[in-house]
Amino acid sequence: MIETAQAFGVDIGGSGIKAAPVDLVNGVFAEPRLKILTPQPSTPKAVAQTVREELEHFEVGPDVPVGIAFPAPMKPGKSIEFIANLDQAWVGIDPTEFFSEVCGRPVTVVNDADAAGLAEQQFGAAKGQQGLVIATTLGTGIGTALIYNGVLLPNTELGHIELKKGKGDAEKYAASSVRDAKSLGYKKWARRLTKYYSLLEMYFSPDLFVVGGGVSRMSDKFLPFIEVKTPMVPAKLRNEAGIIGAAYYANVQHNNVPETVYPPTVVVASRANNPSLA
Repeated sequence: MIETAQAFGVDIGGSGIKAAPVDLVNGVFAEPRLKILTPQPSTPKAVAQTVREELEHFEVGPDVPVGIAFPAPMKPGKSIEFIANLDQAWVGIDPTEFFSEVCGRPVTVVNDADAAGLAEQQFGAAKGQQGLVIATTLGTGIGTALIYNGVLLPNTELGHIELKKGKGDAEKYAASSVRDAKSLGYKKWARRLTKYYSLLEMYFSPDLFVVGGGVSRMSDKFLPFIEVKTPMVPAKLRNEAGIIGAAYYANVQHNNVPETVYPPTVVVASRANNPSLA
């Protein structure tokens, strides 16, 4: 792996598995990413073997921190209880343990939207932002990350809130994949997004929305038509955020580089380290 990279990131999605070595000094890829289509069916064995193939492609050394952004709530040492955009065979599996076994090395697994949110907070559109940031990823589904004064509140899964009772998850109404499937124009899609972001605005009173995912590169076509009061900006790292955030998080967990080289270390809120959340 190229010497300018300090960690390696993998972003697993419903349609593609993307990976790259990451330069954490600048928050960029150290080499062009590799994307492999997500196996169908997306069983644990098939997905993990694809991740191993990407590690081998980049010749990732055994001491390099490896982070995997995964589309499900993540609790250390716990099995997956819910997953929306990969095969249901993942339910009941501890992804950290499983990926580590198949890849033949320790890995760190983090929720994919949390990884993207961390990347935007450390290197992108939310850097230095105080108050509550809600970072969203619009893709196969809708991922969300809540960051308050630099502290990540993990596993929010707000893409699964109901816009209307009995109408299903919000992501089934407003995700980028829905826009594609229904051939919606950007303005018409923005009306759907307005309903979604208005609900988040009412519940959380955020200080900033950061809108990510691959579609963020075309943000000028739909962001101006989303009618909310909260400031809304496109993700700076766009579809690269999941890889960069996963690599950053893995590096922090390994803690093998002096903190002075990097932005402030991420803090993850939990009942264990914050009694006020109990």
